[in-house]
Amino acid sequence: MISTASAVKTPVSVSRAADSPALEGKKRGSRLASLDGLRGVAALVVVFHHLYLVAEPVLRQQGGTGVGSVLWWISQTPLKLLTAGSEAVLVFFVLSGLVVALPALKPGGFSWAGFLTGRLARLYMPVWASLVIGTAFILLLPRSDSVITQGTWMDKAQATSVGWGSIFTEASLTAGSYPINNVLWSLRWELVFSVLLPLFVALAILLSRYWVIALAVVCAISTLGAINEVDALRYLPVFFIGTLMAVRLEAIREWTQRRLLRPRAGLAGVALVAASLLLLIGEWMLRPLFPVGSVVNTLLSQSSVLGAAGLVLAAIAVRPVRSVLEARGIQWLGKVSFSLYLVHIPILASLTFLFGDDRWWLVAILTLPLALLAAWGFHWAVERPSHRLARSITGVVTARLETHRAR
Repeated sequence: MISTASAVKTPVSVSRAADSPALEGKKRGSRLASLDGLRGVAALVVVFHHLYLVAEPVLRQQGGTGVGSVLWWISQTPLKLLTAGSEAVLVFFVLSGLVVALPALKPGGFSWAGFLTGRLARLYMPVWASLVIGTAFILLLPRSDSVITQGTWMDKAQATSVGWGSIFTEASLTAGSYPINNVLWSLRWELVFSVLLPLFVALAILLSRYWVIALAVVCAISTLGAINEVDALRYLPVFFIGTLMAVRLEAIREWTQRRLLRPRAGLAGVALVAASLLLLIGEWMLRPLFPVGSVVNTLLSQSSVLGAAGLVLAAIAVRPVRSVLEARGIQWLGKVSFSLYLVHIPILASLTFLFGDDRWWLVAILTLPLALLAAWGFHWAVERPSHRLARSITGVVTARLETHRAR
C-alpha cells in the first residue's frame, strides 16, 4: 500500500457490500466479485512492495542498479508490477470511490448520517486493533537501528518505541505520519473521502455527461497536488474517479456489451489491460531517461492514476480478467485483503529488526505465510465483527432518524 508515503491503503471501503446494476459475471450477493479479487491482488502487491523496500538497499549495495542487475529486473522491467505498491494504493482509492458511492445511488432513501456513523465504526475498529498489535510487537520485540541500513524506509518510517501520545494520534487517523503501523496513512484519506462523499456524489452526477472533461480536470488537479506535495489534492481526485465510474456504471455496462462482449472483441480487452498496466508502471521503466524529481518523471508517475482506473474498468468489463479475479483463491485473498493490509507491517517490521535487512530473504520467507495466517485470524476476530457493528449502527441511526422525522 505507497505503503507509500512510504506505505500503501486501503482495501477497507471496497470490502463494503454494494448494490450495482447487474453485470454479466459471477456476483456474491449484490457485490461485483471481480472487484473483490482485484482488491486482493492489490493487497498482495502492497506486501511485496514493502518486502522490496526492505531488500532494496541491500540489493543496491551488492549488485548495483545497472542493466541486468537484480534491482533493475525487479524495478525497471514489467516485473515491477509485482511490487508496484504505490500504484496499488491508487487502485484501492478508485475502488473505494466506486464501491462506497454505489449504495448512495440506489433508488429509495439513503441515510447519510447512518452511512457515516457505520462507516466510522467500519474504519476505526480494525485500525485500533492493528495499533494494539503493532504496539505489542514493538514492546515485546525491542527494535535496534543497528541492524537496519540507515536512511532507508525501514529506518525512517517504522517506530522503535511507542508512547501514549503517538498511539492516540495514530488512532485518530489525523496524523501526518504513522510509524506504529505505516499503512494507516491511506486510511486517513479514506476517512476524509467518507465525510466528503455527499459532495463527491453530487459532483459526479452533475458532471456525468461531461465525464471526459471531468476526468481530465481531476487528473490535472491530482498532478498539481503531486508537484506541489499537497496530498489532499493528489489523492482525493482519485476517489472522485471511482465515484464518477459508479455514477456511470450503467453506461459502462452498455459499453461492455457493445464493445467487449462481442465475438472477436478480445483485442479490445487485451489493449485495455495492456495500456492500463503500462500506464501503471511506465514511470518506473522510463526512470533511466527521466530520473526521479524531474517534471517529466512526475507527469509520468501521475499516469498511474489512469492506469489504476483502467484496471478497475477491466475488472468489470473484460471477461478473462473477470474470470481470473473470480477464481476461488483470488476471492479468498480479496476477503482478507483489508486485514492483510493492516497486519503485515507489524510482522514485517518486527522480523526485519529481529534479523536485520541484510537477511531480507529470510524476512520475506517468514513474512508472507505469517501475514496471510494473521490476516485470516484478524478477519474473523476483528474485521467481521466490525462489519456487524457497522451494519447495526447504521440501522439504529437510520431508524431513529426516520422516527424523528415522522413526529
